[in-house]
Amino acid sequence: MLIQWYGQACFRIQSGDLVIAVDPFAKEIGLTPPRFRANLTLITHSHQDHANFEAIGGEPFLIKSPGEYEIQGIYINGIETFHDTSQGKERAVKTKYKNEAEDIKLLHMGDFGEGIVRDDTLDQIGDVDVLMIPVGGTYTIDATSAAKVIKQIEPRFVIPMHYKIPGLKVPLDDVQKFLKEMGIKDAETQEKFTLKKKDIGEDEKTEVIVLTPA
Repeated sequence: MLIQWYGQACFRIQSGDLVIAVDPFAKEIGLTPPRFRANLTLITHSHQDHANFEAIGGEPFLIKSPGEYEIQGIYINGIETFHDTSQGKERAVKTKYKNEAEDIKLLHMGDFGEGIVRDDTLDQIGDVDVLMIPVGGTYTIDATSAAKVIKQIEPRFVIPMHYKIPGLKVPLDDVQKFLKEMGIKDAETQEKFTLKKKDIGEDEKTEVIVLTPA
């Protein structure tokens, strides 16, 4: 499995010949929209920095709501959560997606804003190998809350997203605040994250993977 990050909450996930696009953004946020082909596009909510599905080529199948799906051997569970701490009264609801491919379980949190994960949501999430979580605050959880959520979910790997990078017009914290919260002094960045099931092992320690935008 190959995972690439394009900035904000946008990822390209490849499993074999199948490519998944998650939350492609519009140019209005200051970044160049992603331009790759995919078989499947997941949209967590309708804000412009997450829902530019027209940017993705290849006529992908589009999923933008909660529910259970199976597309070409990929199992997807869309779980409804809130974009804020007021049960959606400020920024409505959104969908987080748990995907399973190659016996690897990934969870993309979208613009999660609840602060902590509710018990019923944790039950729906289950085990997670790779967690993609917002850490920049303002419209989502910040570094402190993200660290608490990670302790709740206990993933093997964490990929921070939705934080300040060059060119981004959205006022977010940079990733260093999150790394400090996680007790990491120096994090080596990677252009892409390649993972096989055998790489996960039995280690209970959570490893943070910082990706540079593709």
